Amino acid sequence: MIGVGKMKQYGNVLDKPLNKGKQEVSLSAFAFLFSELVQYNQTQVDNIGELERRLEDAGYAVGARVLELLCHRDKGNRRETRLLGILSFVHSTVWKVLFGKVADSLEKGTEHEDEYMISEKELLVNKFISIPKDMGTFNCGAFVAGIVRGVLDGAGFPAVVTAHFVPMEGQQRPRTTILIKFAEEVLRREARLG
Repeated sequence: MIGVGKMKQYGNVLDKPLNKGKQEVSLSAFAFLFSELVQYNQTQVDNIGELERRLEDAGYAVGARVLELLCHRDKGNRRETRLLGILSFVHSTVWKVLFGKVADSLEKGTEHEDEYMISEKELLVNKFISIPKDMGTFNCGAFVAGIVRGVLDGAGFPAVVTAHFVPMEGQQRPRTTILIKFAEEVLRREARLG
């Protein structure tokens, strides 16, 4: 074969090592695929809440796989055991792998001890979406909320994760906030670890 040199050939995608290099997907390819996912699920449901739940379920499966891949690739199969450690992992490492940058902000809720928020000024899944007037409250961020929930559940930090639009003064589009409300068992365990 001409031009192959010393490059190792793999007969099957399953034979390729997991820890090899960074892979990127074309933004237009992702936008098209995600649009198809939304449209397909839209035809299968009767209301917006059900559509968001289906997107969250799809994201959950992605999050579980992302956690496995990143723990294998970056951490030598070790996982975070502390609440702030896993939040930092999601806010920085997971976000960077998925969206090419660290999330805009990670904040602790002021009203409830068990709530944290990851905010993004322009979340990629909402960037190219036009929401019809009859679906005014629909938020594609439910897919990302599912990813976050998948990562947290897989790491042993069960939580309810939801996506919300938050209006910003002087901005045409609202920012997206991923609200994480941890299960009581997580807070008890964290208090014991002190």
